[in-house]
Amino acid sequence: MKDERLRKTWKQDAEGVKHDILSVAMHEFAEFGLAGARIDEIAEKTKTSKRMIYYYFGDKEGLYIASIEAAYALARDGMDAIDIEGLAPDAAVREIAGYMFDFYRANPELVRMVMNENMHHAQFVQKSAYISDMVMSVVDRLQRAVRRGQDQGVFRSDVDPLLLFWQIQAQSFYNVSNQPSFAAKFGASVFTEDGQHAMRTAIIESVLRYLKA
Repeated sequence: MKDERLRKTWKQDAEGVKHDILSVAMHEFAEFGLAGARIDEIAEKTKTSKRMIYYYFGDKEGLYIASIEAAYALARDGMDAIDIEGLAPDAAVREIAGYMFDFYRANPELVRMVMNENMHHAQFVQKSAYISDMVMSVVDRLQRAVRRGQDQGVFRSDVDPLLLFWQIQAQSFYNVSNQPSFAAKFGASVFTEDGQHAMRTAIIESVLRYLKA
C-alpha cells in the first residue's frame, strides 16, 4: 500500500519529488562527500525510493552533479532578482557584493561541496556545462554594472570584472569555509551577528573603494 501511494506521488509531483531528493542529497554530499554519501541513506530520508533516485538521476555521480547544479541555481536565481539596470552602478555593485556574502553564509553546504570538489580538481564540476553557464551569468551581471560605472566615469577604467568577481567571491567564501579554523585561532567574535554585519560592511566598502575612479 505504501509503495502504491509513493508511486502515485511520483507521477503527480515529479518536480517536487526531485526537489526533495536534491535537498537531502546536498546535505549528504556536503557532509560525507561523493564517496561517503550513500544512496540508501538519501532514499531513507526522502519521500521516494532508491530505484526512483536512479530513475531521475541515472546514478550516484549523476545525483552528485545535479546537487551541485541545484546549489548554483539558487545563487543564480537570487542574483537575477537584483535590478542591476535600475540601480546606479555603485548601488548595483553594493547589492551584488552583499548578496554574495549573504548567499554563502546561508548556504554552507554549497561551500563544503565546492571544497570537496577542489580536493578532486573539480572533476565533476567540469562535467556540467550548466554550472559554467550559471556562474558566467552571475559574472555577466557584475560586468554590466562595472562597465556602466566605467562609462560614466565613476569607476576606474582598468578594473577587470572577472577579477573583481573573484575577489568578492573569495572573501565571501572564506568567511564560511575557514570559520572553524579562524575561530579556533582568534575567537568567534567575527562570527556573531554583529561581527558578520561588520564583515559584510567591510567587504562591500573595500570593493567600492577599489572601484572608485
